Amino acid sequence: MGESEEQRLAREKAEDAARMLRAQLLMQAGVASHAQLAAGGVTKVDMERRLRRKELRRVHPRVYVDHAGPMTWPQRAWAAVLYAGPAYLCWTSIEEPRGRDDGAPIHVAIDHSRRIRPQDGIVIHRMKNMEQRAYGGVPPRLAVEDNALAMAHEAKREIDAIARLAEVASRRYVTAATLRAALDRYPSVRRRSLIAGLIDDLEAGTHSVLEHGYLAKVERAHGLPIGARQAPRPGPDGSQFRDVEYQAYKLVVELDGALGHESWRDQARDADRALDDLASAGMLTARLRFHQVFETPCQTATRIARILRRNGWDGTMRACGETCRMKEA
Repeated sequence: MGESEEQRLAREKAEDAARMLRAQLLMQAGVASHAQLAAGGVTKVDMERRLRRKELRRVHPRVYVDHAGPMTWPQRAWAAVLYAGPAYLCWTSIEEPRGRDDGAPIHVAIDHSRRIRPQDGIVIHRMKNMEQRAYGGVPPRLAVEDNALAMAHEAKREIDAIARLAEVASRRYVTAATLRAALDRYPSVRRRSLIAGLIDDLEAGTHSVLEHGYLAKVERAHGLPIGARQAPRPGPDGSQFRDVEYQAYKLVVELDGALGHESWRDQARDADRALDDLASAGMLTARLRFHQVFETPCQTATRIARILRRNGWDGTMRACGETCRMKEA
């Protein structure tokens, strides 16, 4: 006796659900939530049997993976997103690590109004306006611009906040406009004026944030002579403008605040070495980057002062505060 129309419809519905589950498992690297398994036709008895046979393994409460071996980074990421869902990869977990997975916890963002239990291997970040910040992705994740601002917000030091912007600005699809839109979505971000200035600099191709930082943190704070800003000098292609010029002491300071270089920290180390060489040799041009101005302003002031002294400056340096790390030149 053939199946009835009702039975046929029920069978086809079950087959469709099973196909959907297989597709989800394929997309989610073999990881599924309890709700997805149940929607795919896996009953409680089926689940218990698969767990006994090690065809499923519990990763987090109501989250499973379809094998008993070590988990890959994509599987750990999916497990975190499904456990905390609706959730989005964020922080250092916004992308799969290059090379070997070091087992670091997976960071996920959830709406600030939600509360979920902590789990080993997951770090939860609660944020506002999640629906505006999220990017689809597989697994779902924050937009890179929003993620950079979130990390900058939590940064303990100015240089770390700058680093977050520099790293994300290196991507071709990230522009001043997309960063400014993200900033508009984050009205409470810390160091807002600094970040807004960096975005303006990125758009205009200027280094005003770095220039102001040098004036306030290096030159003025340590009693160095006040240099001339944007001093014009004739060149082969017309007038050239020096960022800071100490004409009486034959020293020019050029400030390189370019964002968007993945190797900008390496460049900072190179600039430190070059500045030490200048301090020894008494050459006439020093090139500074964010690291020298925002991370080590006291040491930078000492190095600049050594060059100035070699060229005739007889002024007195001063400490910028109780924790100043300058050394008298």
